[in-house]
Amino acid sequence: MGNMPQRIMKLSAMKACVIGLGQIGLPVAQYVHSKGLEVWGYDINPNTIESAHEREELRFTNSWKDIPKVDAYIVCVTTSQMNGKPDLSAVFDVCKRISQVANSSAFVSIESTIVPGTSRKIFEDIFKGKINIVHVPHRYWTDDPVNHGVNQMRVIGAVNKESLKIGQGFYENLLGIPLHTVSSIEIAEMCKITENSHRYLQIAFVEELKMMCTRIGLDFDELRKACNTKWNVDMPEAKDGIGRHCLPKDIKYLTSLTSSALLESAINVDKEYREWLSKER
Repeated sequence: MGNMPQRIMKLSAMKACVIGLGQIGLPVAQYVHSKGLEVWGYDINPNTIESAHEREELRFTNSWKDIPKVDAYIVCVTTSQMNGKPDLSAVFDVCKRISQVANSSAFVSIESTIVPGTSRKIFEDIFKGKINIVHVPHRYWTDDPVNHGVNQMRVIGAVNKESLKIGQGFYENLLGIPLHTVSSIEIAEMCKITENSHRYLQIAFVEELKMMCTRIGLDFDELRKACNTKWNVDMPEAKDGIGRHCLPKDIKYLTSLTSSALLESAINVDKEYREWLSKER
């Protein structure tokens, strides 16, 4: 692994490639570019590339041939699930491609949501220990990019000390993103799915509570507001069920690691709540 630590402070010489230009990757590419780095964006979908070009004057492509040798690869591809199990094939496919084109002095940051063991497997089996790798799970929230955008406090973990040093230099020194460093890359991987599962549990609880209040003839909204006057209580609203992409996926990622009666119960509560809502309306 090369001389990246010596070059990490040379902003004018830094080149980065953001892979995956969806809701997370495009803002990442925009932010990195705003810090003065040369940025290329890659996405397998031509429609995504066209949409990105319409909004930004950056270099986007769906061909690896258009991307020069860069110093940093930031992986922001979407991860999913198949039959209730994590489907990380997009991350593995991208990293296989990176291993074919990257210099040994390059480093890779995975911002996509993954499960513990993924980054180390990539480092050992795909990169053969020759390309530094960190995991810096994104916390970007599309509903409030000003307060919860790319540059909010992030967690970083690495496969080794050299990777960590490079990752810290890149994110903190070049991008100005505050970091909370953890002792292993597995902790960083576990962090994102734990955060989202915690949120899932909070919402499932108020869904259960709303159904309970209806059964016993109490106003749930009034109860919630009253409870939230206590300093350590912050109940979210009970809306239309736990939707979007991340929360339902990430709690399944967590339950794929080991059985959990609590998490399975929360999933069942959300299912029951959705059915209950359809009958109430």
